[in-house]
Amino acid sequence: MSSVRVLVVDDHEPFRRFVCSTLEKRPELQIVGQASDGLEATQKAEALQPDLIVLDLGLPTLHGIEAARRIRKLSPESKILFMSQESSADVVQEALSLGALGYVVKANAGSELLAAVEAVLQGRQFVSGGLSGHNCADAMDAQAPNRQCYKEALSSFAPGQGEIARKHEVQFYSDESAFLVGFTCFIGAALKAQNAVIVVASEPHGATLLQRLRAGGGEVAAAVEQKHYIHLNVADMLSTFMVNGLIDPVRFAKVAGDLVVETAKEEHHHVALC
Repeated sequence: MSSVRVLVVDDHEPFRRFVCSTLEKRPELQIVGQASDGLEATQKAEALQPDLIVLDLGLPTLHGIEAARRIRKLSPESKILFMSQESSADVVQEALSLGALGYVVKANAGSELLAAVEAVLQGRQFVSGGLSGHNCADAMDAQAPNRQCYKEALSSFAPGQGEIARKHEVQFYSDESAFLVGFTCFIGAALKAQNAVIVVASEPHGATLLQRLRAGGGEVAAAVEQKHYIHLNVADMLSTFMVNGLIDPVRFAKVAGDLVVETAKEEHHHVALC
């Protein structure tokens, strides 16, 4: 199998390391360079002419959108796969309009990154299933009508008449840093969408997540202060539905169900629980 040369661009070093370690699971993917800001990304893209560039949006010095515009001129044969915490349909449309083939929400990177890379390298479009609440079909069709849209991008959290919108995702993390990055992205996106978030985690993890969220911008910090973010101790929660070391399904359904229902009463359209 021929080698695929990859440039990874992200300003958050632990997440960049996570991306590289994930890509290295595929022997044909060769990491030829890394960059931490947009200007460095354009310089390395020109010098290395990689086959694939995994590109963050929120970069210092030069934003990912502008970096992509320059890269398209400097390294026109390079395929671009965006990765970002941003889940706005408008942002996704703008990113794809530049000629990028893929867009992965960072919270879904653990489960979607390799699938996205495979699709992009085959010339197919991949849009993350983490774009909850948005139907991006029109945006993608307008920019690339002949490309195959990843089916999960067409699903929406918006329920129809008499329906209850549900979505259940499972993510796997290679280490502690990747776990915290994934949870922070997931929680931050939910809070920005004005949804309530229930986090069941250990006290140390809860404290670290809260610190990261408060540092993530005024909108998220305000949501935390307004009690849209609820942290529950994992040991306390387990004690309410574990019997003889096993989950009691009836107790679990009642505890989890009551928790979501009570939280949803506070005028939230959706409740994200992790």
